[in-house]
Amino acid sequence: MSSAVLPKHVAAVVRSQKDPLRALEMFNSVKKEDGFKHTLSTYRCMVEKLGHHGEFEAMENVVSEMRENLDNSLLEGVYISVMRSYGKKRRIQEAANVFERMDFYNCEPTLFSYNVIMNILVENGYFDQAHKVYMRLKEKRIAPDVYTYTIRIKSFCRTSRPHAALRLLNNMPAQQCEFNSVAYCTVVSGFYEGDYRGEAHELFDEMLSLGLIPNVTTFNKLIHILCKKGDVRESEILLDKVLKRGVLPNLFTFNIFIQGLCKKGLLDEAARMLDGATGDGLYPDLVTYNTLICGLCKNSKGVEAESYINKMVNSGLKPDAFTYNTLIDGYCRMNMVPKADEILQDATLRGFVPDEFTYCSLLCRLCENGDFERAKCMFNEAPGKGVRHSVILYNALIKGFCQQGLILEALQLMNEMEQNGCNPDIWTYNLMVNGFCKMRCLTDASILIDDAMTKGLLPDIFTFNTLIDGYCKQLKMGEALEVVNTMWEHDITPDIITYNTILDGLCKTSNSDNVMETFKAMEEKGCRPNIITYNILIESFCKARQLDRALELLDEIQQSGLQPDKVTLGTLISGFCENNDLDKAHMSFRRIEKDYRLSPTVAMYNILINAFSERLNVDMALKLFQEMVVQGCPPDKYTFRCIVDGFCKIGNVDSAYYYLLDSIKKGLIPSLTTFGRVLNCLCVKHRLREAVEIIYTMVHKGVVPEEVNTIFEADKKEIAAPKIVVENLLKNSHITYYAYELLYDAVRNKKLFRKKANGKSGSENMLP
Repeated sequence: MSSAVLPKHVAAVVRSQKDPLRALEMFNSVKKEDGFKHTLSTYRCMVEKLGHHGEFEAMENVVSEMRENLDNSLLEGVYISVMRSYGKKRRIQEAANVFERMDFYNCEPTLFSYNVIMNILVENGYFDQAHKVYMRLKEKRIAPDVYTYTIRIKSFCRTSRPHAALRLLNNMPAQQCEFNSVAYCTVVSGFYEGDYRGEAHELFDEMLSLGLIPNVTTFNKLIHILCKKGDVRESEILLDKVLKRGVLPNLFTFNIFIQGLCKKGLLDEAARMLDGATGDGLYPDLVTYNTLICGLCKNSKGVEAESYINKMVNSGLKPDAFTYNTLIDGYCRMNMVPKADEILQDATLRGFVPDEFTYCSLLCRLCENGDFERAKCMFNEAPGKGVRHSVILYNALIKGFCQQGLILEALQLMNEMEQNGCNPDIWTYNLMVNGFCKMRCLTDASILIDDAMTKGLLPDIFTFNTLIDGYCKQLKMGEALEVVNTMWEHDITPDIITYNTILDGLCKTSNSDNVMETFKAMEEKGCRPNIITYNILIESFCKARQLDRALELLDEIQQSGLQPDKVTLGTLISGFCENNDLDKAHMSFRRIEKDYRLSPTVAMYNILINAFSERLNVDMALKLFQEMVVQGCPPDKYTFRCIVDGFCKIGNVDSAYYYLLDSIKKGLIPSLTTFGRVLNCLCVKHRLREAVEIIYTMVHKGVVPEEVNTIFEADKKEIAAPKIVVENLLKNSHITYYAYELLYDAVRNKKLFRKKANGKSGSENMLP
């Protein structure tokens, strides 16, 4: 006898039911119907519903029942749904376990299953594991398809290897796989992420020339990457190209552009885009307004953000918690806490219920402003406004106290928290540990960690990294390494931050062999180095004057798919300079733009200019100085100091005097040491008028001892200040006694004074 209830009816009810557990009740109850049996479709609907809502225990029970009642060889689609559900909730191990168990349950995974698990692994950063799955696929002689290659391409791009991704893309036709726009756009995105704009642009044009036009969803993913980097102009160029080929932007495209403009600080353009949206047939939604309001608040434009809340209401949209919290937080960041409080009161009247985020913003800002009494009062008021004293609120106040160095008050609050039945979590302990480490109270921090473990709270990676950083800053490397051993004992794997902190500490206290030994141990443990790691190693070798090994590391950086940064190259240049190899330093400097597509920084120029000046090659130093100006890299105070010192050392007083005055003219006031060197040189040449001019310039610019400021009468100050300046320069050994005698008499010489007062100053004569 057949049941009146059909599987398709059950599947429809399960899909439409919002409450997954209610759907499960119905799913189970229908089994009592005479003649009814669940089918693959009903099981799959139930599994997807439970997985979507994160009801994983119930989901696994349904899967177990399904295995008992159906042919397991037909269940691949269900297993794929389970993997995707786990993947969306970032439960990667569970997703991998499902894939691994398929064989055991007589369900042979096909290419579709391999692609799904590989994609989950890549999306969540498990690139090595994804590669192992791919190699297993090859061993099984399963032919990859375009989706497999696209996932591999994505993996290469996510690990900063866009050129490897491009090689794979170009190799696809040889593997009997046709190109598609998704694969192309993935590589283009990788090039943009790695700042290879030229290659990205060229590849995008190549894709279009092949007739591969991305749909709006694929295109949105591409421009989202650009807009996140603030490169809206490039996004506009790409949009113009796809518009001509019939791709129509949607509201998501529109919102991405507004986000990009806000990221770039082009708020007026973002506002114009929102205001002109309806003309393009697009109507701004809550996300659109919230994106602009967030951008305005981050750029301290609270009043403008507030006006858009009013526009939002007028257009029929209701502000949500994010809208109000963003505006309140924005006013808090602008140190306008009373205004934030006013917005809170107004929003409450409109039906907004303050939450923990609202109070966290207010508490943090009040603490930053030092208004601890008001912060404590607001904290105490929260329960009356419907916000209970949760661990999040306690942590916000504890964080505020710790940041201001009030560690004892924070500790008292933590104890009060426990007395009120609100148990501290690991983040509470992390805040306290960080506070103690900043106060250099490492013993107290260790005791606190022991207390957390006694209470059953296992410290996390942040806890241990904070303590390790504290020990390394005090150069207590033995204690820092003991903490690393403790991490392993508690099954907490040290991460790249842990190792970089340890390596940096060893670099300051040990020889380069110890540093390399730790680096090798790090690699053996499966921790992949990043550019910061290599920068620390290069610094270590440079300090040990092992420049050849430092250069080997530079090659290793590129072989590992990383890109040297400005710190890498600056460290190498400095290392060559300290090793008196200025030729190699200069060669490395010239490779920055040519080989690494980086612009030299002021710091790099300063390293070279200082090195050439110290070796008395002032012509080369001056050439680099002038090059800086041409390249739009303005010299700073240290640059001028180096060039002035160089001219003083070779006795070129005219140039030293000129660049000293040029520095002052540009608003870069030299140090007393630099003033003293030029004054000594001028006095040796007996050029007292220029020397007196410098003394009076120092007085005019306020480069004077504190006692000058105690002289209230202008006439007395004008007479006494130059003498006091000269005396102070001698007292601090900035000028010689010979220069002091000449200058002391010179500033009292009325003839020189009249020349200074009535004639043109030296700076006016010498500066162009």
